[in-house]
Amino acid sequence: MASQAMIDEAKAFLKQESPDNKLNVYDHLCSIIHSVLEERTQNPVDVFEDLSLEKKHNVERESRVIDEQEVLVAKLQSSLFEKTNVEDADPEPEDEVEMPLPDLMDISYYFEQAGVGLGREETFKIFLALKNLVDTHTLQNVRFWGKIFGTVKNYIVAEVEYREGAEDEEGEEEEVEEKVAEEEEEDEKNEEDEVPKPDFKQPPKIPREENGTGCNKKTYFVCNEPGTEWIKLPPVDPAEIVCARQIKKFFTGNLNAPVISYPPFPGLEMNYLRAQIARISAATHISPIDYYKFEEDDDDDSDGEGRDSYTMNVEFEPLPVYELIDPSLNNWVHHMQHILPQGRCQWVNPSMKTENEEFDEDEEEEENEDPDEPQQEEGPPLLTMINQDSDVDGLPAWSASRSSDLVPAYSVAVLRSNTWPGACTFGFDKKFENVYIGFGHKYSSENYSPPPPPPVFEEYLTDLEVTEVPDPTVAEEQALLAMQQEQLEREAEEAEMEDDEEDDD
Repeated sequence: MASQAMIDEAKAFLKQESPDNKLNVYDHLCSIIHSVLEERTQNPVDVFEDLSLEKKHNVERESRVIDEQEVLVAKLQSSLFEKTNVEDADPEPEDEVEMPLPDLMDISYYFEQAGVGLGREETFKIFLALKNLVDTHTLQNVRFWGKIFGTVKNYIVAEVEYREGAEDEEGEEEEVEEKVAEEEEEDEKNEEDEVPKPDFKQPPKIPREENGTGCNKKTYFVCNEPGTEWIKLPPVDPAEIVCARQIKKFFTGNLNAPVISYPPFPGLEMNYLRAQIARISAATHISPIDYYKFEEDDDDDSDGEGRDSYTMNVEFEPLPVYELIDPSLNNWVHHMQHILPQGRCQWVNPSMKTENEEFDEDEEEEENEDPDEPQQEEGPPLLTMINQDSDVDGLPAWSASRSSDLVPAYSVAVLRSNTWPGACTFGFDKKFENVYIGFGHKYSSENYSPPPPPPVFEEYLTDLEVTEVPDPTVAEEQALLAMQQEQLEREAEEAEMEDDEEDDD
């Protein structure tokens, strides 16, 4: 028979707490037995493990410390689920405008078949956040572009198109702010003392493409969490795209964070984010062939060169899945314009002056001295087949597959980009959609290495006037000193002889 000491020792052993959840076996068993006796559970031995697991979860839930950030995010997201008052809402017009918000939950269902998505809970929150964006802006079209991961926070990206005239009003306000900032900078420069100006002349700045054209054809809004404020990204400049191709930086989630890199990036993280979005969209936004077509009254070439717009083909006949996943990739085309090495979709001659720029006499003389014109850059035209994309380390730029081989009749076509990991497209019947979920980096088989600095410029021309003379040796210095001493002695003797001759006279 066990003694009282042995019982106390065993009880003390069972009361040892776990370092993770602060639970002990003794209290846990007492809680389960108390629950079984109080509730008169039928066949408790069969559900003992379930009761134990339930008790553990209840204790962990009660002892869990809620982070302040989680509380803040929960309060922000709670506004997404608030139902608007129907009585206070404006009556719907008779001519109902087409809803610019797509059915994101239906789209996410097809991406789930492809193994891509953010989860139904987060997707529904993003859906409600996009609805708030539609309610606060005059938009013609809006879609979920994707999600870019950051080191501190992430970016949820929405791609929108304004209705006619709506974006012009916001653009005018931004232009006024830019002009005021430029005038302040000019005033500060005039107040400073004049300093000598170097002869080096900066290369001409490539102008930015107008809103609604080229890289700025679409407008993008971002937020860190569903329910937070949507922030409009600025238009992208060609210099930002050119520099973004040479650097590789992880995003932090702070739009105003500086981008410390070499070459120096001309802007903040919001500009770098906008440049990466433009690059990813141009390379990964694809659609089934013949889904879009060029306008019949377009006078440009029939192969698509020089065209920047298209319309939806109402006579489009959907292709079967086995044709959409054909390894030849002949049934998918790019519906976003290619970005040239210049950083624009439409090439411009940097040596040509616009109407707003004035010519100086010195500049005209320099241009006349340098008659060489830059060579025009050309890229693939709009609606080019994706099988013409460059390979990635011996692999095609796209990998096509079926969502399921078990029930092929109900499967969807899935295309994944090997150039931009995280970019995915599905196609089924007349539906297709593009999404990007990743870090915003292009694939590279080699580790990133920043480009070397440019060569140092020569300060002077290498001619006889500026060529450095080698130092003389000791023997040469002694010989030179001896020759100078002899010359001084000779001059002294000649001077004495002249004095003697004057005395004789």
